[in-house]
Amino acid sequence: MPFAPVPVTTEDLVTYLSDKVGTEVNTKQLFEASEHFKCSLATVKKRLKTYKQGIGKWNLTVQEKLEQTFQAPSAIPAIEQNLVPQKDPNFVPFGNFSDVKKIIRSKMFYPTFITGLSGNGKTVSVEQACADLNRELIRVNITIETDEDDLIGGFRLINGATVWHDGPVIQALNRGAILLLDEVDLASNKILCLQSILEGKGVFLKKIGKYIEPKVGFNIIATANTKGKGSDDGRFIGTNVLNEAFLERFALTFEQEYPTVATETKILQKASGNLGVLDEEFCVNLANWADIIRRTFKDGGIDEVISTRRLVHIIRAFAIWQDRMKAIKVCVNRFDDETKQSFIELYDKIDADVQTNGEESDDQTQTV
Repeated sequence: MPFAPVPVTTEDLVTYLSDKVGTEVNTKQLFEASEHFKCSLATVKKRLKTYKQGIGKWNLTVQEKLEQTFQAPSAIPAIEQNLVPQKDPNFVPFGNFSDVKKIIRSKMFYPTFITGLSGNGKTVSVEQACADLNRELIRVNITIETDEDDLIGGFRLINGATVWHDGPVIQALNRGAILLLDEVDLASNKILCLQSILEGKGVFLKKIGKYIEPKVGFNIIATANTKGKGSDDGRFIGTNVLNEAFLERFALTFEQEYPTVATETKILQKASGNLGVLDEEFCVNLANWADIIRRTFKDGGIDEVISTRRLVHIIRAFAIWQDRMKAIKVCVNRFDDETKQSFIELYDKIDADVQTNGEESDDQTQTV
């Protein structure tokens, strides 16, 4: 049937349908409205597209709810939080720390990628650089499940109301903070939502129609156990091959090595001293022990390595039991039996004062 060119507005349709059938309408009722206004069904559907809830279903209250949602405040007033990391009394600068600190101090946008084996101070170096410079840091632990909603933000249900909540990336942009993407090589391609941000540009929040520009000082630093090319030796299961366009947006890459024996000794002495169990000889022995293991690992002699983090675990265990060998054993139990035994035997050769289980049993027998 021919339709007269009578203009019909969304407001006309909503008013007519609400008065006639209520807020829940279907295709048949839209057809009746098209006949009433002498326009096509397609025109009616086009005018009411923001109210559509499913196939053949429209809710005339949806638009009103969305408008209220967009005007709602963020779920958490992030501006009230202090995000400057605390200074670690055990921290000893080493590796790329001074370079990372210079980048953060410059307040220049310069995306940085830090790669290295597990437990060698990649994350703590960034945290302590921010602590020294009184700069805010927002750390995001990346997993394969991390998506745009986790990073950018989304709608949350707060006290019965649906409100927009800024994700950590938006909070970092707004505050001019350092955004730390920890273990970024665990990410899926969903991490590509950060592409424009990695170019130093802002981001458009399409869900609320708002553009966010980065404040001065905002920067992105990523840490990973690999260089984003996956783990060929199987040591870091779960790491992924990252998109080349994503990796190319990082201006530079630092390779973080384990600290030298001298530096690692200082770290362990600080840690044990702060725990009230300073044993300088034990700290030196542990640093030398770890160094031998790492050199053997690099030569392909073994498949495991002792990290700086694990050495600190051993010191903490020593603070509990006051027993060198027990502290080592409980902290290397995570390795397979053969590796564990070889690590223990190596330390036994380094430390003449340590007692093995057999020696302890003999002493106990003689005492009895």
